[in-house]
Amino acid sequence: MKDLNRIIGDMEFDGLITAIVPPTQVRAGTLAKLASGTAVYKRGLLLSKNAAGKLVPLGTASTTPHSVLCDDVEIGAADDINVAVYTAGCFNPGKVTMLSSHTLTDGDLDNLRMRDIVFKQPHAAL
Repeated sequence: MKDLNRIIGDMEFDGLITAIVPPTQVRAGTLAKLASGTAVYKRGLLLSKNAAGKLVPLGTASTTPHSVLCDDVEIGAADDINVAVYTAGCFNPGKVTMLSSHTLTDGDLDNLRMRDIVFKQPHAAL
């Protein structure tokens, strides 16, 4: 029973998650490799599934949103990679990102709500 008060980790609050309802769910997903080159996808990127069932940034191949990327990842053209994704939760709309070529539509928001992914502005600190 020693070291019960030892710090074993640290995290910085980034404001992506804004509430506990609906509960946040994390699952594994397969991020599709790129056709060429490399890219860094940031935490909070909205993802969709392509025809092969692999995750791609929303607006790339499919227009149906699926999940939110949990962590920053670097992807290349060599292999698909396994990533953690949020499949439900309440997120800050100012922290969620997508490809600059895609505009979030009312249909996208409806599809996200059906998956228990909702957007809510954070409360101001008192």
